[in-house]
Amino acid sequence: MLDFPVLAPSLLSADFANLAQDIKKIEDSGASFVHIDVMDGIFVPQISFGQPVVSSIRKCTKLPFDVHLMIEHPENQIDTFIASGADYITFHYEASVHHHRIIQKIKESGIKAGISIVPSTSVETIKEILPYVDLVLVMTVNPGYGGQKLIPECLKKINQLKKIRQENDFGYIISVDGGVNNKTLSSVIESGAEVIVSGSSFFSGDLDWNGKICINGSDK
Repeated sequence: MLDFPVLAPSLLSADFANLAQDIKKIEDSGASFVHIDVMDGIFVPQISFGQPVVSSIRKCTKLPFDVHLMIEHPENQIDTFIASGADYITFHYEASVHHHRIIQKIKESGIKAGISIVPSTSVETIKEILPYVDLVLVMTVNPGYGGQKLIPECLKKINQLKKIRQENDFGYIISVDGGVNNKTLSSVIESGAEVIVSGSSFFSGDLDWNGKICINGSDK
């Protein structure tokens, strides 16, 4: 059982020539997940890495991999990322049509299914699939580049998701990705985020994380 909030550093901002070394940094930080952003240059402007890289780094750590598919037609790539050692596969609501089918395929393989939404997508839009997912990833920047500024209005979605979860006894956890640094961390945690994804700020040292976050004078 995880003691929330937990940290999930994103490998998108790691040194690609020294991924094993940077995964060790993630382990030493006390993080609970490794967040892996897979980008196809179509759904988002940039291209990152694919299944062979994920498979290669799987042997470097026992930490769970949350593979975040920022790609068009994620249903075509599910099998390869299951085989690569993903523990969670999170795909974008905006990138596919048959969401229930994708979630079912992921969960039938014995791993956890996540859904992600960009800043312009409302919580109401994904309400029908919330009973079936294990994780909801709220993007607080428009995905595709590291180092962007957090869009504060997106944090309201976390309260909405918490309310829906409580009222319906759903089981998903809530993750936030985008613009999390020392200046924004407190507001992100106060909003109720449970998994904190950070890339450029984590690897640049602009995110202080030691498992104990001080908010308004109290330790959380």
